[in-house]
Formats: sequence, structure tokens, C-alpha cells
Amino acid sequence: MRKEEIRHELLIIGGGAAGLMAAITAAREGADAAILEHTDKIGKKLLVTGNGRCNLTNLKQSPQCYRGGDSDAAWSVVSAFSQKDTIFFFEELGLLTRDRGGYVYPYSNQAGSLLRVLKTELFRLHIPVYYRTQIQRIYKVDGHFICETEDKRYIGKKVILATGSKAAPKTGSDGSGYALAKELGHTVTDIYPALVQLLAKEKCFKSLAGIRADATVKLYLDEQLTAEDMGEVQLTEYGISGIPVFQISRYAAEGLAVGKKVCVEIDFCPALTERELQEWIEKRLCLGIRIREILCGLLNEKLAEYFAESFVQDKLGELVQSIKRFKVTITGTKDFEQCQVCMGGVPLSEIDADSMQSRLTEGLYFAGELLDVDGICGGYNLQWAWSSGHLAGKSAAQAVAER
Repeated sequence: MRKEEIRHELLIIGGGAAGLMAAITAAREGADAAILEHTDKIGKKLLVTGNGRCNLTNLKQSPQCYRGGDSDAAWSVVSAFSQKDTIFFFEELGLLTRDRGGYVYPYSNQAGSLLRVLKTELFRLHIPVYYRTQIQRIYKVDGHFICETEDKRYIGKKVILATGSKAAPKTGSDGSGYALAKELGHTVTDIYPALVQLLAKEKCFKSLAGIRADATVKLYLDEQLTAEDMGEVQLTEYGISGIPVFQISRYAAEGLAVGKKVCVEIDFCPALTERELQEWIEKRLCLGIRIREILCGLLNEKLAEYFAESFVQDKLGELVQSIKRFKVTITGTKDFEQCQVCMGGVPLSEIDADSMQSRLTEGLYFAGELLDVDGICGGYNLQWAWSSGHLAGKSAAQAVAER
């Protein structure tokens, strides 16, 4: 039985942030663009971003915010379509934004508002979306790409792969794009969870679960300081969480994968040095105040109780070290279901960062999390999606027009 054939100049595979941006940009450039989405909805992951508020970018940008095999190439892509361009793009669509310490959100504080204006623009530009389109095979014949499903063949002059990573597969990012990239000649680096919770060996976490504390976290791989961050740390039954933990987690995942000893040190009192903390406690001990009450003036009450119980008279130095250098042995990370993004993917060395076109297959473009780029927390991964999607869409549309 011959499969039904559907033709468009440009096929965008994936209806997430990068794919939507690519499609809108390409259509504005005059290309006949279509989106192939393997789930029943587009933008699913956008709806859960930023706890449903969608932190769509960040005003504070630097190359250090983007990690992966080639952060310089990633930064050149972001620079080509910056956070200011992103804000202007959405304001043109009718989405008012607000700035909270550099974090940019829809003014409504609802991710649904952002998705709605994107859908409205798709409709205005007459961009078709083919839902439940599970591509089984992709190949190139006579200058055209063939995307085959069980019963259809989608044919396009150009293709943009914007399928996402393996992070949060319930939203559609199931990792299927890696196989498509390989089918078209690309390699894929090892994939690990990033921006994810860390699992700890210590049994004390069952009693400490629920504590939130402003702290500094330092990650050591084979006793070498590798990464650090500061902010609100959350203690859970399984280990540690919170934005500072997410920021260092990619390095922990990578270290665990190659068999390194992974350890985190938490400083629960970063405002004071060890000497200052010891003097502060000693002064109150001399006033006859019990250690439990002293620590409650410094720490979360539950945490203060924990340290007070382990305090031994005449060993104040050990207590201070425990507070300032609380050691956590990391045994693993939460899996892809819980992580916000992945590290790894198609290397940027195989992509022309000026156009997002493949260096290996002419007419093939990439955008979003499928590539080996992972941003830190704070809207950077969405900025990568907007920047790479815009550049891929514009470049592919211009290439179509030149033929």
C-alpha cells in the first residue's frame, strides 16, 4: 500500500520551544513551513517551565551560562538572538513580560499565556501542525528529505531537527531525536541528567528531610573542587535539591559516570568564617546559653537540633566544621523523569554555528536541547531554544528561497 505523501518546503520536527520559534521565524521569511509533532499537543514542556510560570529568559547573560562541548559556539548563537531580542519577539506577539531580579516571566505569571501567543502566531501565519506524527525513518533522496511514519511520507527541501532531549519525557522529550540525527550521519555524545537532584549515601537525610537553608555547595570529584554555587538548598529523604544543587549536578552526573568519587560540601553558615562562627558560639556558651539555643539563632531549628545532638563538650571546632563543611557522599542523580534538561547531544562541532546547518548533511538544521548545550537555571535553556530556533528557522528559510 502506497503511503500518502505530504509536501512542504521546510519540515520542523518537534513542537517544543525551539521548533515553534523556528517555524514562526521561517514562515515570516516566506517559507512554507510545517511542524511534525509526535504527541497530541505542542509546547507541553513550556507549560511546566518555572513551576508553571515560564521563566522565558534572563537579563544577565554570559558565556559561562551555557555548558557543553563548545560553549564559545553556543554563546555565538545566543549573541545572534539575545535576551533583548527574545523579549521584543514576545512583546510583538502581545505578551507583556516582567523582570524579577533578571529572571523574565510573562506578566500574567502563567506559562499558558506564552504558549497561547505562540499558537496564535502559528494560526496567523498558516503554519500546519501534524500531531501524533511518529517518524520511523528519515533519509535524503535527490535533494529532498523523506520523513516516514507508519502511513505517511512527509517530503521537504529542508529539515530542522528540534526534538528536544530525554529530560521530562512525559512532556514529549523522549530522546527519539538522537536516533534521527544518527540516521542522518551525526554522532551523539553520552547523555546524562542535568539540573537534577542528587542522591546521598548518608542515612541522616531521612530525619533532615524538609529543611531549606541558604547555603554554599561545593562539588568535589576525586577530592578536586570542580564546581560551586550558593542559594537555597533543600534537604530531602534521598539527598539534596534546590537551585544551587541543580547548578552543580551536571558535573556530579559526569563524574559518577566515569567512576569518580563524588562528594558535596555544604556550608550552612556562609555569612561567617569558621573562626567568626566559633567565636560567636564561644561567646554565648560563656553566658551559660545551651548549644541548642545558640544554634537555633543561626540555623533552621530542625538543623540546629541535629547539630546540637552531635555536639561533644570541648570539641567546638568539630561542630563548627560540621556546620561549615557538612559532607555529603553522592551516589547518583534522579533520573530523566525528574531532570529539567540533559547534558550531551549532537556536538556543536558538527554544526555551523552561523546558520545551525549540519556540516555533514546539507539542508539539515538543528535547534534546541538535541544539541550538546545545557544552560544553568534561570531561563537560559529557553533562551538557547529561542536563539537556536530563530537562527535555524531564518537560515533554512533563506536557503529555500535561494534554490
